[in-house]
Amino acid sequence: MRKSKQNYLTLFCLVIFIAGCATTSKRAFQTNESQVALRSMQTRAFDTTDKKMMLQTILSAMQDLDFVVEKADLTLGSVTGAKYLGYSVVNMTVTVRTRGDTQLLVRVNSQVGIKSIEDPETYQDFFNVLEKALFLTAHQVD
Repeated sequence: MRKSKQNYLTLFCLVIFIAGCATTSKRAFQTNESQVALRSMQTRAFDTTDKKMMLQTILSAMQDLDFVVEKADLTLGSVTGAKYLGYSVVNMTVTVRTRGDTQLLVRVNSQVGIKSIEDPETYQDFFNVLEKALFLTAHQVD
């Protein structure tokens, strides 16, 4: 009788574990239209193929916006930095990848804590600063 209770308890725990895993994995990869809209705000295409120049300009733009650059990787095409606003920290990761033969795609992801920033003006401000920095770089203005 005692062995039977242990089997039921083991089976019950196994069912709870499997049910918990099933719902977690479903939510982890679930997406909706707001994620697509957010990605659209975060991404811009630029008519250049010079990845190194683009990453250097992104570094300058982030520093102009008072971000402390924490990591930059030319091979991966990414720059990560943080900006401290009082008691909060804004984290930003910018990635660069090729698009066709003539363009680079730049995507910016910003977060406060673990929450993504969904304000379009935040991304527009970054891209405005980046475009001005690209203009200055193209015209060799220091």
